[in-house]
Amino acid sequence: MFFNQLYRWGKRNPRHLFLLDGAGALLSLFLLGVVLVELEIFFGIPISTLYFLSFFPLCFLLFDLFCFSIVRRSHEVYLRIIAFLNIAYCLLSIILSIVHYEIISILGLLYILIEVIIIGVIAGLELSVAKTISRV
Repeated sequence: MFFNQLYRWGKRNPRHLFLLDGAGALLSLFLLGVVLVELEIFFGIPISTLYFLSFFPLCFLLFDLFCFSIVRRSHEVYLRIIAFLNIAYCLLSIILSIVHYEIISILGLLYILIEVIIIGVIAGLELSVAKTISRV
């Protein structure tokens, strides 16, 4: 139900999906680059990995701001780009959690799982809206 509401909103305002994605990227950047670094002992994700992962939300945030501010047409192309980048980021997060599985705590794994689910939903939304608006 919530996804359907987001989908209808995104279909009417495809440009605003970049703000939604950017807000998520900003939150991920803050959590990875500040909160989890400070609480590394509880999450078990190495600080170098946290900084490495935080680089991607920073890039996504800049891309989202560019798309929201500058792009006026062909939103579907840019929505597909950010969706696939988000999916690649999720796969990278999963791979790194497997690489560091022995040292990541349950809290760290839970964080990665929740982030992957949320980003996956947003990427699915972006792809769905891009598919719909490309037909119009």
